[in-house]
Amino acid sequence: MKKFLSVLLVAVCSLAMAMPADAQVRFGVKGGLNLSKMSTDITNATLDGIKDNSTGFFIGPTVEATVPLIGIGVDGALMYSQRGSGDLKQQGIELPINLKYSIGLGDMASVFLAAGPDFFFNLKDVDLTGVDKKSAQVGLNVGAGVKLVNHLQIGINYQFALGDSFNFKNIVGVDTKNKLNTWQLSLAYFF
Repeated sequence: MKKFLSVLLVAVCSLAMAMPADAQVRFGVKGGLNLSKMSTDITNATLDGIKDNSTGFFIGPTVEATVPLIGIGVDGALMYSQRGSGDLKQQGIELPINLKYSIGLGDMASVFLAAGPDFFFNLKDVDLTGVDKKSAQVGLNVGAGVKLVNHLQIGINYQFALGDSFNFKNIVGVDTKNKLNTWQLSLAYFF
């Protein structure tokens, strides 16, 4: 865990130092809906309800730094996030850091593409016997959206889990790979 946090700190500092001095930095609030589905390599009647689509939410402060004229920037957020369902609902702190490219459509709107890592730190214990949860997870974000009137941002994002979210070894008798992939619909307001 210490090695993971060290790598995260180096990555964030490197991105911050790479931004030119004339970058526009804006702060805001971001929130939205998580639509999650667990992918697993087993079939078991006990797990059928857990693998279904589930909803949750996320909310928290966000920051965006953009280089004027070329439309390239970085955005990040520190959000409380819920995803998953039932006994396997994850509740924790989510830290997405995305490289963003924006294309202006005039003074009132622009569209953007974004991609980058997503770090999730689970704060809730799983109550299901025989299930081991991961306390920290890394994912990959890919998304797009639109910015309106320079303050409002609407986006859609997909998070690919890069590692396992849960281990069901004691339930099914074999080691399994269980990933929680999530669609995110977001709304952000920048001050």
